Amino acid sequence: MLDETSPRYAGWRVVLACFLMALSIFGFALYGHGVYLAELQRLNGWSASLISGASTLSLLIGNVVVIFTDEIVARLGVRRLVLAGIASLAGSMALLAFASAPWTLYAAFALMSLGWVGMGTVVISALVGSWFVKRRGLAISLAFLGASSGGVIVTPLLVLLVAHVGFQAAMLIAGTAMVAILVPVTFAWVGAPSASAGPVVPRIGDPSQPQASVRPDGISRRQVVRRLAFWTIAIPFALGVMAQVGFIVHQIAILEPKIGPVRAGLAVSVMTSMAIVGRLSLGMVADRIDPRIAAAASLLSQAAALLAIWQTDDVRMVLAASAVFGFSIGNLITLPPLIIHREFDATGFTVVMGLFTAISGTIGALGPGLIGLVRGWSGDYGAALVLSIVLEIIAAAIVAVRSFSSPPYDA
Repeated sequence: MLDETSPRYAGWRVVLACFLMALSIFGFALYGHGVYLAELQRLNGWSASLISGASTLSLLIGNVVVIFTDEIVARLGVRRLVLAGIASLAGSMALLAFASAPWTLYAAFALMSLGWVGMGTVVISALVGSWFVKRRGLAISLAFLGASSGGVIVTPLLVLLVAHVGFQAAMLIAGTAMVAILVPVTFAWVGAPSASAGPVVPRIGDPSQPQASVRPDGISRRQVVRRLAFWTIAIPFALGVMAQVGFIVHQIAILEPKIGPVRAGLAVSVMTSMAIVGRLSLGMVADRIDPRIAAAASLLSQAAALLAIWQTDDVRMVLAASAVFGFSIGNLITLPPLIIHREFDATGFTVVMGLFTAISGTIGALGPGLIGLVRGWSGDYGAALVLSIVLEIIAAAIVAVRSFSSPPYDA
């Protein structure tokens, strides 16, 4: 068996493959939504509510289907599932390019949701985790660096492409390029490790064998939801993601009255750049720290950043607070799989992670609407920021208390 710390270890090629998967799915199926909304409005005259409704539907469908990732992997194997995810995302982009009626718009976004199942956080976490034990924290952090990079790399390139060749051609070119890169990478590098190549405990399916034969001790979803350990992961991260996504969506509107539109845009850039720095920093220490304590610290740091933004109109303070908030954005994606790997048996990882993703993703998606409702009720964003701060503090308390009250594995 090769050492996980060796650059020659095959698991690092799997990390690169997962980085490219995350780059694509987050870039085109999350950050790209803003591009699609603007261009489809311009081309078809559709309302923002019609398009954003399709976008929301995509995320909700993905959060439901991801619950059954374990069964899908058992039937298809991880490689075929990833290829299906690539095909779904590419197909949805082609449909969006030629969407001329609302039904094609919703069909495209529904197909995009299947891309999340094949290329999203559950598959990436399980796949990388199956190759690493000692360096799992670093490996997962590097893989999910692709998620942050999706907004920094994919979206600007897509905007430039649209400006030069038009929306339809840009979508077809981008989808073709994605397929041309990801399909060979998937065939070459995606798969479960053999006993001689990496960790011997199976965590995700080998496409050459049915999972039923390698997961005799797998946990059921009913057993998962009866465990306190699961809810002390699902609830705090759901609350944290709700506050985080709510602030991100409303950030410009919150900051413009304080520091002006140009500096508000700069604050967004600072925040997203620090998200990349935060992922890299966490990766360097993730294997040597308690992930629950790291999660609590991340949540509290975001609460402190929101408090500063609420209390000050000073440009430097607002930019600094945006940087602090951004530093922990990626941690709320990277840390849950590390906690789940630590506190649940490896054979049940995809079951636990699938349930967690469905719950946290669905609740988190309510964040922008909740912040908007509170803002409309109160007349400004002060009460909304206070609510977000309270959610982050409660989440930090729930996720941290278990580190001081129980052993790593929950019976």
